[in-house]
Amino acid sequence: MASVDVDKIRNIALLAHSGAGKTTLTEAIVFNSGAITRMGSVADGNTVTDFDQEEIERKLSISSALAQCQWQGGYVLNLIDTPGFINFLEDTRGCLTVADGAVVIVSAVSGVRAETMKVWAMTAEFDIPVIVFINEVNKENADFQAALQQIKDSFDIKPITLFIPLSDSAPMEGLIDVVKQRAYKRTADGAYAEADIPSALVSKAEGFRKDLVECVAESDDALLEKYLEGAELSEQEILNGLVNGAATRKFILLTFGSAVNNYGIQQLVDTIIQCMPSPLRRAEIKPIVAKLPDGTQEVTLQPLKDKPLAAYVFKTIADPYAGRLTMFRVFSGQLKPDTTVYNATKGVRERIGHVHYLLGKKQIPAHGLGPGEFGVVTKLKETLTGDTLCEEAHPFVFTPLKFAEPIISYAIEPKTKGDEDKVSTGLHKILDEDPTLRFHRDEETNEMIIAGMGQIHIEVALHKLKRKFGVEVEMKTPTVPCRETIRAKAKAQGKYKKQSGGRGQYGDCWIEIEPLPSGSGFEFVDKVVGGSVPRQYIPAVEKGIIDKLKSGILAGYPMVDLRVTIFDGSYHAVDSSEMAFKIAGSMAIKKAAMDAHPVLLEPIMKVEVITPDDCLGAVIGDLNSKRGKVQGVDSQAGGNQKVAAAVPMSEILTYANQLHSITSGRGLYSMEFSHYEDVPAHISQKIIAERSKKDTEE
Repeated sequence: MASVDVDKIRNIALLAHSGAGKTTLTEAIVFNSGAITRMGSVADGNTVTDFDQEEIERKLSISSALAQCQWQGGYVLNLIDTPGFINFLEDTRGCLTVADGAVVIVSAVSGVRAETMKVWAMTAEFDIPVIVFINEVNKENADFQAALQQIKDSFDIKPITLFIPLSDSAPMEGLIDVVKQRAYKRTADGAYAEADIPSALVSKAEGFRKDLVECVAESDDALLEKYLEGAELSEQEILNGLVNGAATRKFILLTFGSAVNNYGIQQLVDTIIQCMPSPLRRAEIKPIVAKLPDGTQEVTLQPLKDKPLAAYVFKTIADPYAGRLTMFRVFSGQLKPDTTVYNATKGVRERIGHVHYLLGKKQIPAHGLGPGEFGVVTKLKETLTGDTLCEEAHPFVFTPLKFAEPIISYAIEPKTKGDEDKVSTGLHKILDEDPTLRFHRDEETNEMIIAGMGQIHIEVALHKLKRKFGVEVEMKTPTVPCRETIRAKAKAQGKYKKQSGGRGQYGDCWIEIEPLPSGSGFEFVDKVVGGSVPRQYIPAVEKGIIDKLKSGILAGYPMVDLRVTIFDGSYHAVDSSEMAFKIAGSMAIKKAAMDAHPVLLEPIMKVEVITPDDCLGAVIGDLNSKRGKVQGVDSQAGGNQKVAAAVPMSEILTYANQLHSITSGRGLYSMEFSHYEDVPAHISQKIIAERSKKDTEE
């Protein structure tokens, strides 16, 4: 592709809840641009941007994908088809760091949902201008007016309707341009024939135009003054007002159509080109800010070709055959093939080979990429998501996005013994492309733990592991990391004496244990006087005690929050040794702990749930049934409520699935560790019995 004028680039993220039609809309735009010769469908699994096997099988977007196409007039659209399913919205959020505008799709059938509000909040987080596209208006049960009202009620920025349907029921015959006050009837070949607005709709169309003009006038002091004086705003003044107001989020623009029927697409793209900012205009509104690598100074960059290179890596894909695919946006300067760039985040040089544009999985060779352009390179050794590529002589670092922490964990084990290393190697490569996944081996339970944003998220990662790296694993609920402690003081003697014909073993110590406040950990105090236990053996006693505390005395969990004081003992001049006193210490702590009212502790999680008003009672009831303690309820925008609660971890390990069921997919939640509390007696007895049974079997 020839060099692109930065003023004619539009970088647009398509956002919505899952099933609202993002992928189909992307397909329709790309088809209308001429980049593909035939529209695929999600149902048939042949769309440009849902090309991963998991996406085809599940019929939903799992990972963001790029689709570049050219539009009439020399414009270039870089479309980012993002996931809408709740488990994958952090991927969507990551892509908004490189978008200049967004199209939020609202279904005329299902309306505004929890995920819609989530992605809307993301546009506010990154201050991104928005066009709302009401989709699926050609379905029989569609309701354009109801969807429009939901948008007005849910979003905190007023929508300006640019087009309205020419009829109130499906199939839609055409549309009315609110600004021009002209009707456009759809012809058999899919084109639009201009016509007068039907008399029955004239009043309605004029009402929409009046609202539009008032909103535009209120966004600009000069236009407002002219409007209040009773003068008519020209079509060009209205257009300028729409452009400036939309770019600065004073209002959102609204169009409609049907992606699957390729209806309203021309009007949507025209609106994108006219009203969404170019990278140059976007930089005027929201400056491109980076820092020097040492973090001491901020630098404002310009989206110009003759400036130093600054590119941000927003996504990484692990491919077992092609290697690592690195997707990036150039913010300043130019990135050319067969050059060396500097990764300022890691402080290393990277060799750039071929550079490509992306149309889904299709890579189109590029001679170089300038400001505002997206591209992909392969086989970079050190570069990952969030890194900055630049010139070594002019180093800049963009602040990487901090992704949300995982909310659900599973233990995994390979189906084939001896595949643990393969699991670890494969998952670490998958983690390179998904910053919201976590993987580690739990030191207490020795389980391999994978954590993510939901069960589907983890299942998808494990399917990738099988498909890409040939390793199959089983998922199971992880062991809850309980603790043990004591609630009273106690004293005990640990005496180890062994004779075996030659030199024997002798160690003897007296200890006292007492509870400490929660979170205090372990303290060891030496109060031995008179040399009853020689100095050189006291560390051995402490080590024996610590080793025993690691495995607990009730159910095999570590003991915490206690003080152990050694105050007496005895020794043998010949038979005493460090090993003997270590064993004596272990014996003493076991006896003392059993007399000190030992209890089990369980981790308590701080949980925040966002739920629609109509599900509030069910959500609170469910939390109460999980031994949760509701600590507060606050109203949220869009008819939602936020419930704060403290819930035992053991009760909420698979909460993502249950909340989805209770709220029909409209609920969201987050959680983090809060503290430990005593396990109720009946549950504690069950845990101890299970542990005893397991030990017997082993």
